Amino acid sequence: MELSGSKADQPVWVRTLIGWHIVFYGLLGVTAIAALISSELTTARRIVYLALVAVLALSYRLLAMPAMVSRNRWQAHLYRAVMIACVSGAVALFPPSVFILFIVSPQIWLLSDRMLDAVPLSFLLLFTVGTAQLWAAGWTMDAFWDILPWMVISLVVSLLLGIWIDKVITQSQQRAELIEQLEAARDELAEAHHTAGVMAERERMAREIHDTLAQGMTSIVMLSQTAAVELSRGAVEPAAGRLAAIEDTARENLAEARALVAAFTPVALSGATLAEVLQRQGERFAAETGVDVQVSLDMADDEVAALPQGQQVVLLRAAQESLANVRKHAGATRVRILLGMSADGVAIEISDDGAGFTPSATSGGYGLAAMRGRVEDSGGTVSVDSAPGRGTRVQVLIPATGQED
Repeated sequence: MELSGSKADQPVWVRTLIGWHIVFYGLLGVTAIAALISSELTTARRIVYLALVAVLALSYRLLAMPAMVSRNRWQAHLYRAVMIACVSGAVALFPPSVFILFIVSPQIWLLSDRMLDAVPLSFLLLFTVGTAQLWAAGWTMDAFWDILPWMVISLVVSLLLGIWIDKVITQSQQRAELIEQLEAARDELAEAHHTAGVMAERERMAREIHDTLAQGMTSIVMLSQTAAVELSRGAVEPAAGRLAAIEDTARENLAEARALVAAFTPVALSGATLAEVLQRQGERFAAETGVDVQVSLDMADDEVAALPQGQQVVLLRAAQESLANVRKHAGATRVRILLGMSADGVAIEISDDGAGFTPSATSGGYGLAAMRGRVEDSGGTVSVDSAPGRGTRVQVLIPATGQED
């Protein structure tokens, strides 16, 4: 396990190693001072003892401390070999320093990746230290029976402490892996939300362009074709009217394009009520196509004005798309637009007496799909009632949500 650059990213057991370091060097310092002031050691033995302590301290700094973090096996193996040799030698020279076992025994487990490595090394450490004590005591049986219980107790404590340390390290590693997985899942989820948001925005923009600019361009093309036919017949005055309608449509398209860039509220609704806009749409459609368009309002003007802006946009776009379909496919002579309230919300109905079609036998094109998507995003429903030869009726229902803040 590699140590990351930030302390907050390190496992808990790695961040607490400073405590182990302090205790270890503290105990080494105590043993060194005890050896210096002890009258049991000769000068030569004292020098050798202090040399062993120095080698152990230096090995811990150069080998053990890096290996505890990097989990380098060769550094760990080399340190533990040096540590067992130094501790055994120190105990042989100065038996009271045996208490250093309390800090070096856990080091075996801290530096082990497997329990199968730590258990034999724990036995080896206690065996060599016990042998060193027995050597210092003169190899007597009394010394053996005095040392044996303490070695057994030390072994049991070492194993129990080591197993606990192994569990802590394992749980810490598992927790670190779980945190990494959760962070990865969070990043993936954020990316998925971002992608979904981008796709939803693209779809919304596509609907806006289809319901405004594309329909306006279609109207301009049809008016241009009609004007060309009239000019070829010498009907200058009707052609001039078509050209004026083309200019009006182009200006409105330009305003819609600017509105799409600046905001998403239809420019037609920025200075008029929905009822007024629908009336103007019907009049312009009638002037361009010659179709009789009737706009009926089955609700009070203040109720229309109180509708949330989002609902007004959805209802207006539904009417625009329906009129565009009448222009392109229906061949109708009469269109009726009815806006009204019901117990379930606000509804708009667009019906014509055109050719009709079989809804189940057609995909409906992008326009009808875009209308459904827009309405369903608002929590509403779209129903299409049509059949060949008996016209089409499109009904859009938006649940009442109250006024906008």
